[in-house]
Amino acid sequence: MTGRPKLAVWKFASCDGCQLSLLDCEDELLAVAGAVEIANFPEASSAIVEGPYDLSLVEGSITTPHDAERILAVRKQSKFLVTIGACATAGGIQALRNFADVKDFVAAVYASPQYIDTLATSTPISAHIPVDYELHGCPINKAQLVEVISAFLAGRKPAVPAHSVCIECKQRGSVCVMVQGTPCLGPVTHAGCGAICPAYRRGCYGCFGPMETPNMPALTREWRKLGADGRDIRRALRSFNAWAEPFRKESAAHDD
Repeated sequence: MTGRPKLAVWKFASCDGCQLSLLDCEDELLAVAGAVEIANFPEASSAIVEGPYDLSLVEGSITTPHDAERILAVRKQSKFLVTIGACATAGGIQALRNFADVKDFVAAVYASPQYIDTLATSTPISAHIPVDYELHGCPINKAQLVEVISAFLAGRKPAVPAHSVCIECKQRGSVCVMVQGTPCLGPVTHAGCGAICPAYRRGCYGCFGPMETPNMPALTREWRKLGADGRDIRRALRSFNAWAEPFRKESAAHDD
């Protein structure tokens, strides 16, 4: 690379929470800004430098025909492209539309549904273009984001843990909530949140999506033993990462 590499941040269908995680890096962001040229980041600045870009961070899912076209243009002008957050990596909470007919939702919400131009599904960025790396979370862990950017600058693989939330519980010294009788998605959920919910004796909600090798049937069998029925299991798996393949397949296995 000659000079500082260009960094671009792009938004699709999302709540902006993952972009805010980057802004929330504070001192770390100053170091990032010194190492890269933040060339396109509307959330932070109206100043835009034209591409091509060395690294693009993409937040949000694809929900409209316009965005399906726009993401192709983003990929063309990005040397490396990293998706950040549950929306970009798994379709987000808006992927709940994928389990029903979106026309029914549009008719119920909008007074003039004929003006709404939307896709029948909300899908992750990887369903439309090649992606170089996926960073999970709702929202993402800012330390993991800084690590991904640092790894890009150093030309190495990001050192982001692949283990489950259970490891984070052990690191905190928290007692397993499932042992106490509370259903928890921690055993199948990617680490990154610091096991916040189990630390307060609540089951994990799966914000960081499925870990690399989740044993979904084994977990739901244990949930059944704790009194959960098919409806409980479907509701738990159909949230932030509902369209992630392991969660989607297991929730479908418990349809009535």
